[in-house]
Amino acid sequence: MFIPSYPPPEPRHYAAFVESMPSLEGRTIAITGCTSGTGLVMARTCGREGARIVMLNRPSQRAQRALEELKGEGIDAALVACDLQRFASVHEAAELLAQRYPEGLDVLCNNAGVMGLPDRATGDGYDVQMQTNHLSHFLLTALVWPLLAAAAAAHGEARVVNHSSGARRGAPLSADYLAAKGGELGGDGFPGFGKWRRYQQSKLANLLFTYALHDHIAAERPGSGVKSLCAHPGPTNSGLQAKTSDAGGTRVLDQLILWRTLRVAHAVEDGALGLLRAACDPEVESGAFYGPEGRGQPGPAMLLPAERDAEGERLLWDASLAATGLSAFFEAGEQLCRAVVDSQRATDKVAQL
Repeated sequence: MFIPSYPPPEPRHYAAFVESMPSLEGRTIAITGCTSGTGLVMARTCGREGARIVMLNRPSQRAQRALEELKGEGIDAALVACDLQRFASVHEAAELLAQRYPEGLDVLCNNAGVMGLPDRATGDGYDVQMQTNHLSHFLLTALVWPLLAAAAAAHGEARVVNHSSGARRGAPLSADYLAAKGGELGGDGFPGFGKWRRYQQSKLANLLFTYALHDHIAAERPGSGVKSLCAHPGPTNSGLQAKTSDAGGTRVLDQLILWRTLRVAHAVEDGALGLLRAACDPEVESGAFYGPEGRGQPGPAMLLPAERDAEGERLLWDASLAATGLSAFFEAGEQLCRAVVDSQRATDKVAQL
């Protein structure tokens, strides 16, 4: 596949934002998908401001290199293995987080994403884009809820930050994309709209999850101090486009979509500003959505109008609970953390004998 090569653009807005950032000393920030792109920018930026960084990545040489980069800069960083294409791995990662960070997580940034992949199922049976981009993040957020609540109790607030995309616009959410129909959704033949519709649905799910979580926190855990926020990067030269190409994006439609993005893309540092505002700006309110204002155009991260869809949010919440095997969102993490505490107590008791 041929995609024109564009030189990496210079950041235009990043430096000014960094100057305005508060100190993050004493804060713990967990980020999925931070081997490169916006996730790595966020990890480095927050780490330089004093935060402890927890890198939730699938085990790989790239993940290890990213960890070593940050540690080489003197950043307090650690790696927790988390493969978002396996629900079992998400459970394992959440258990490790509960063991290692009982004092809590100040920010959970659900940044990881894949784009434009062919119609195939994960081992759990779900579309690879929907499970990676949304369902596993939904599960992870539920399982670490007590850690977010603990940090909020200690520091006054905590935040869940989801990462959507300009691609969220399009068809309303459909239950088919949240069901165990990976590999059966089709649409990869000419002209190849299927992979992009699945991507659109997953990025819409990120935004609807933000709003649904905001409402459920208010109704079921009022006063918890945990905020639910969302960002989108605008067109960003983050490396995700190359991964799409490597995964088989060979059709004219794929080339056109990737070309339209890269020809106007801003620097990856500027693409990370929505995440950074949502995670670090002291003035943010739960339910807020940050990103460039212009449709399909780069720019500074601004507060965007809400894009509420009550029916879609209800569908998203119920279907995500069913897909991830949760009977209740908040209780799942509370049960996990109790089990971790009981296990640690038993271990300590044995050690004392």
